[in-house]
Amino acid sequence: MHELGLQDLIKRIGAEHVRRRLNDETEHEAQLFGQGTLFFNLENSLLAPGVIATALKVTGLYGRARQNADLVCIRRNELASTVLPKSFDGFTLLHISDLHADMSAGAMRRLPGMVADLAYDICVLTGDYRGQTFGPFDKSLDYLAPVIAALKPPVYGILGNHDSIRMTPALEAMGIRMLFNECEAIRRGDEAIYLAGVDDAHFYRADDIGKAAAPIPGDAFSILLSHTPEVYRAAAAASFDLMLSGHTHGGQLCLPGGIAIKLEAWLPRKFGAGAWRYGKMAGYTSVGAGTSLLPVRLNCPAEITLHTLRRAG
Repeated sequence: MHELGLQDLIKRIGAEHVRRRLNDETEHEAQLFGQGTLFFNLENSLLAPGVIATALKVTGLYGRARQNADLVCIRRNELASTVLPKSFDGFTLLHISDLHADMSAGAMRRLPGMVADLAYDICVLTGDYRGQTFGPFDKSLDYLAPVIAALKPPVYGILGNHDSIRMTPALEAMGIRMLFNECEAIRRGDEAIYLAGVDDAHFYRADDIGKAAAPIPGDAFSILLSHTPEVYRAAAAASFDLMLSGHTHGGQLCLPGGIAIKLEAWLPRKFGAGAWRYGKMAGYTSVGAGTSLLPVRLNCPAEITLHTLRRAG
């Protein structure tokens, strides 16, 4: 049923991409070892939620961690660039990541009211709409729908390692322009910036940054959406000015001071949450609006982020 709805996507991005993604989902959805950028994929473990819940209950932290998961804050980030066109000075992106909608019901109930009065020019979603990394996704789409309905268009999105490509028709029917190693020009008068998005680079390794960057003029300001920040080197080499990501949840369960115990990603810790820079490229890793494995958070508040672009000089 869902495959029939992929015909439009096949025409747009090619049958090979869709076929490979579907095959990897079938073969590797619940795979713990050897797939993706990490040897061991904790997020695919059926035992991990129970182990984590037990540990939190034994330490007396479960109740607090559970309450924290329902709270979402609004963060703000500014980026100055000499390449940014004058007409885009003050251009603002609302960045939402890692909703895990069916696993994060409390946060999902809060989000529509939170985003309703925010001022922004476009919204970008950097993946992980489903709670599990495998199995049904209709429930996650049901929880997601009111959040998307509250957003002002245009809305752009990419898939994460928790998402099935079979979710794409439903996501696009909600009004999300999904990007699969694709690029869109965003215009104001005679000036433009470029927004590119890649398919999941963490587990499915379905990203193609070169293809996404190919249509972008060499002197243009460009933004890359990648679910995981692990591709920061390739993004910088492709001359992107800004990369927006999620995936890490900032650790989700952190020591005091926000020190992550585990980021579930192969990258320097300084890229695991918030704003960072690599060479000439700026980056931002959202800690996410939802939660993975369990609806719990410690010392790592959930977030949605407003990124404002400023013209330097």
